[in-house]
Amino acid sequence: MKLRPVLLVLLILCGFYFLTTHWLPSGAMAGLMHHTPNNLPATTTTTSPTPDFSLTEANAAPAYDTEELQNIAVYKKALPSVVNITSTEVVCCDFFLRPVPQQGQGSGFIIDNQGHILTNYHVIDDAQTVQVTLWNNKQYQAKRIGVDPVHDVALLQITGAKDLQPATLADSTHLLVGQQVYAIGNPFGLSGTMTRGMISAIRSVLLPSGNRIEDAIQTDASVNPGNSGGPLLNSHGDVVGITTMIASNPNGGADQSAGIGFAIPISTAKAVVEDIMKYGHARRPSLDIVTLPIGPDEAQQIGLPADYGILIMRVLPGGAAAQAGLKGGNQLAYKGRTQVMLGGDLIVGCDDQKITSPQDLSNALNAHHAGDTVVLEIYRGQQPMKIKVTLSDAKQAPSGQEA
Repeated sequence: MKLRPVLLVLLILCGFYFLTTHWLPSGAMAGLMHHTPNNLPATTTTTSPTPDFSLTEANAAPAYDTEELQNIAVYKKALPSVVNITSTEVVCCDFFLRPVPQQGQGSGFIIDNQGHILTNYHVIDDAQTVQVTLWNNKQYQAKRIGVDPVHDVALLQITGAKDLQPATLADSTHLLVGQQVYAIGNPFGLSGTMTRGMISAIRSVLLPSGNRIEDAIQTDASVNPGNSGGPLLNSHGDVVGITTMIASNPNGGADQSAGIGFAIPISTAKAVVEDIMKYGHARRPSLDIVTLPIGPDEAQQIGLPADYGILIMRVLPGGAAAQAGLKGGNQLAYKGRTQVMLGGDLIVGCDDQKITSPQDLSNALNAHHAGDTVVLEIYRGQQPMKIKVTLSDAKQAPSGQEA
């Protein structure tokens, strides 16, 4: 009788085992009966059907937009004409008093197939040797053809170079503020660098040499040391100026761009090149006079017939003004502590342009070459007159404002 409970229990266990292994292998109890340890691969897996799907590809945008294409076109057109200029001068001295060569870096650009190159005068000033590196890394020794320190322009030439690609020189006399411009050069020796900006102003600029450039192009295109002498280009890739100077950031701790750069107008540079090619040197047109700017206060004190103009204090002997019969001052006076000569002719116009300042007169003269004839409108005493003057090469005046 005691075996019956034991047999009953065994029968129940066998029945449970039979059901779970043969009737419910994938049901809720299968996980209990076929548990797989974490470190062993599972003997059974379950899969779910993969839904159908497709990728929708967006319409591809153009590789470059219109603005980018223009930038690329300007760069490709101008780059082959831009050169790197390395000038070497000997400066004294090392610890043993031996001369030590010092190199300077700048830029320039080719203007014809004969290898003539335009750059800044200050890039090659005092250089014993000048080496030019083309865009394809070929190097040539350059010869100095002529310079004009007044306008900071220098003309070089290389020989033996083949397949040169000259830059196209534009007309810079009608530039407008807001025009887009590009600067290409070698800032900090990084060759073939292009930056973009616009013309911020057209203004008179005083160079570090003390000379003044009229109608200089101010731009916010980033320029830095090494850009000097390189081209400033319009949106067609034509040269409108020679990058010459930057306004340094006083807080930058180094001579670096502050967002204001200046370029010599290419029309001024072309006039210099024409003189150098024809005469061997730049011929800056001049009246050969020493002048005093006149404003309303000075005109009232002196008793002049006009409240503006340029008063001739002195006429240089043998110069353009002397040959035309213009008169200098004959009455000694003082403006502050400065001696001035009064009583000379008062210039109020040149070729029908009103002359109110030395800048106006300089602009009028720079539109001509030495040897050209201009018509000056003057007052001699109270009498208005017109006098023809044939411009000469500039001479050095001893004092005052020379014109």
